[in-house]
Amino acid sequence: MTQSPPHLEICVCTYRRPQVVRTLRSLLNLILPDGYDVTVLVIDNDAAPSAQEAVQQIAEMAAIPVRYAHVPQGNISIARNGALAHSHADFLAFIDDDEVAAEDWLVHLTRKMEEDTADVVLGPVEAVYAPNAPAWMRAQQVHSTAPVWTHGEITTGYTCNVLIKRKTARIRGLSFDLSLGKSGGEDTKFFHDIFERGGKITFAPKALVYEDVPDDRARLGWLVRRRFRMGQTHGKILAAKSALLARVAQFGLALAKVVFCAGVLFATSLIPPKRNAALQRLVLHIGTMAGLVGLKPVQIYGASTAHIPEKSFEVMDLK
Repeated sequence: MTQSPPHLEICVCTYRRPQVVRTLRSLLNLILPDGYDVTVLVIDNDAAPSAQEAVQQIAEMAAIPVRYAHVPQGNISIARNGALAHSHADFLAFIDDDEVAAEDWLVHLTRKMEEDTADVVLGPVEAVYAPNAPAWMRAQQVHSTAPVWTHGEITTGYTCNVLIKRKTARIRGLSFDLSLGKSGGEDTKFFHDIFERGGKITFAPKALVYEDVPDDRARLGWLVRRRFRMGQTHGKILAAKSALLARVAQFGLALAKVVFCAGVLFATSLIPPKRNAALQRLVLHIGTMAGLVGLKPVQIYGASTAHIPEKSFEVMDLK
């Protein structure tokens, strides 16, 4: 009896972004990895099914099956949990709705997962700046995304470019934190939980996706808010697994880093690239302190969702 090839589904969660059409078109142009059945699942997180018509049009020209689900709760954690619950694939890839995948993206992700026998493979996100973006921002590629190694290991991850072996014991039963679904950081916590269970997270540097940086994000203020949120998520993770004395020590270490960064900020105040980098690090550590003491996450995308139930939804096969 011939065994069916493993199923790999690419999930795109979208919320009022017409750029999702470009994302889906890039997926239709992918070089598909040998030995996998590949499908696409689009999860529309808007109150109204605003992306359905555009997704339907893409599906009609697609050479691979495209599915659509409307998840109107307006919470990215609920959308991603919907992918975990309603995709029966052996492997689940995530890409954001404002990104474009290189044609060999999926080949490199699957190859790295096979080579490293990993549970999670991350790829890099390369920022694409408009000509009017600040020069220091373009030079430092501050909007680009890559994993951070801690003592030689990757201990967390992100959903903007990732492949997950979703049926392993290290991942089974995990979900994205609903309380972080409007503030961000839900993916950081999710992948750290995988690592804490003994999951192996690795990196495929050639599995590239590209992300345009819009004008409203090409600003220092946006970067500062993002760094605070990142620090807050890190602090929350530390607090969840640490006793009181350990949390006090971690708070003191973060405070020392704040003082150091403040000194660097003062010393580099006349050198914008270094000054801006120091400011972002300073705010990151302040965010860590906020997370350690349990400060409520900043709600960027609307009202609090701590008590929103995760509802079931119907997945539509568009092709």
